[in-house]
Amino acid sequence: MNTALIRIGTRGSPLALAQAHETRDRLAALFPELAEPGAVEIVTFKTEGDRIQDRTLMAAGGKGLFTKEIEDALLDGRVDLAVHSMKDVPTWLPDGLSISALLPREDHRDGWISFKAATLDDLPAGSVVGTASLRRQALVLMRRPDLRVVPFRGNVQTRLRKLEEGQVDATLLAMAGMRRLGLADRVTSVIEPDVMLPAVAQGAIGIETRINDDRVNRYVMALNCPATAARVAAERGVLATLDGSCRTPIAALALISGAALSVQALVIRPNGQQWFVTARTGAISDAAAMGIDAGNELKSMLPSDFFKGAEAMAQEPVV
Repeated sequence: MNTALIRIGTRGSPLALAQAHETRDRLAALFPELAEPGAVEIVTFKTEGDRIQDRTLMAAGGKGLFTKEIEDALLDGRVDLAVHSMKDVPTWLPDGLSISALLPREDHRDGWISFKAATLDDLPAGSVVGTASLRRQALVLMRRPDLRVVPFRGNVQTRLRKLEEGQVDATLLAMAGMRRLGLADRVTSVIEPDVMLPAVAQGAIGIETRINDDRVNRYVMALNCPATAARVAAERGVLATLDGSCRTPIAALALISGAALSVQALVIRPNGQQWFVTARTGAISDAAAMGIDAGNELKSMLPSDFFKGAEAMAQEPVV
């Protein structure tokens, strides 16, 4: 008989499991009944995004490929909450579900990993960089148009193995994931935001629940980090206004200093040859509104053909 009080839905990758375990441990630390053996069960799912490895996410259909199966299980009651990397969560959630809490955000920066160069600027001309992110691809090409960027799929460990085998000369991975996996020592150098603005909500873990599930929400809402929630609200405000997806190279970063929140946002052509940036600063309580306003400004700047070329890049062979 299943005696679990809470069932956590997650992908089965090592990083996803590390995030689910962090969520479980935080719940257990706050609620004694959830610290009992078997009180919290972790249920793993292989999502469409995990199954598709022979083409880019853009060609396969977008970010929702990493969340749909888990959200279906949440809606039909097979799990009580879902744990996601917020940068993988689509702009719009299914009816009846909400992100009820955000855990304290990890490092928002990207990590550079290469055996041939200490930094992106040091990589020899003509070298090959592997990345699954259209944003990283565009920002690499903006700074280094002399490099070749190829689609690079697989979990963190798979990408590190491909790099070691020499399939590419360098790759980029989120510092948050590397830290959560205990692999930060594998990072050659950290890329600061003035060189590569992060993905929206990079480093943030979101917990999704059924809106009307008062029992579970009582537990989950106790985990919410208000500072992370404000930062993510600003960044996702940019994304929502631009109707962002993995087909759209968008970057945003919100930071808090004292009582003020600042958000910087960027949208860039997939080939890295044209980009637009904007920024806002205001009260933390206005975080979402600032993000939406920044997104509207960027949207007003874009030529009608701005994202032309993304589809062609999506069809490139995956390494």
